[in-house]
Amino acid sequence: MKRIGVIIVFFILSVSPVVADRGMMPFNPYVQIFEPNQRAMIAWNGTEQILLLSTDLHATDSTRVLEVMPLPSEPQVKKGDLETFRKATDLINRKLYAGQAGKGRALSEGVVVPSGEVTFHEKIGAHDISVTHLLDASGFVDWVVEYLATLGVEQNIVSDKMKSLIEEYIAGDFEWFVFDVISLGQDIVTNEPIQYGFKSNHLFYPLKITSTAEGSTSIELLILTPRLLNRFPSLPIDRIHLKHDPIEISQDELRELNEDMYALLKGYDRMKLRIWEIEGELKQFDADLLAR
Repeated sequence: MKRIGVIIVFFILSVSPVVADRGMMPFNPYVQIFEPNQRAMIAWNGTEQILLLSTDLHATDSTRVLEVMPLPSEPQVKKGDLETFRKATDLINRKLYAGQAGKGRALSEGVVVPSGEVTFHEKIGAHDISVTHLLDASGFVDWVVEYLATLGVEQNIVSDKMKSLIEEYIAGDFEWFVFDVISLGQDIVTNEPIQYGFKSNHLFYPLKITSTAEGSTSIELLILTPRLLNRFPSLPIDRIHLKHDPIEISQDELRELNEDMYALLKGYDRMKLRIWEIEGELKQFDADLLAR
């Protein structure tokens, strides 16, 4: 594990036509969607979770896109803050560097003072979000078809594979789905971050919903919990790589990062912040990330 010279710039590089946290259905079936950057941060206290997401997206041609994300319970949805990502990566880098500087390491050994900056191409606020409670996959297809009809789109964009995945989620007691309609073109745009708060007895991140797509991906997640986690009942633990030694942060430091995460974890003196990386072929993601 690298400790010296680890400069964490929090984004995901991917040239695959995918979105790694949601199923994506373009209204134009001949368009490919690309996601050069994705940012995600998860705070979990054992019973409730905050998931903060932002993506950079573009397409081979102009199209509207329907994104779908399964959640284990009804979410509270609100606009997030991009500064949370920058502050968190700054804090990690600063503490990793400080920990090594105290051991006599010098800048001449190749350590560069980290910036933690994230570069964005364009700021947009074009989300059209619906939270839907579904009890069967037919209801999911009907909802999509009816919604598209209100937009003047006649075709059914739900594939058999996507319908099958929805059936699997519902069978696994996932009944809440977030739908987000966005407009894309050939220029890269940055979606404003969206923050989801929901009850969950596991730390959760959706992966299986993306198995309809082709290609490989590398996913990096900022993880914040009161303690380190060691039980992974779904995705094998060897698929999850720890990018650096976990750092401890205080309540005051957490409050500077995100007020909602501070409220979620209030009462814990010290929290663990780290970055997990998950890599692989999308079609091989047959399980979501669950951890305790």
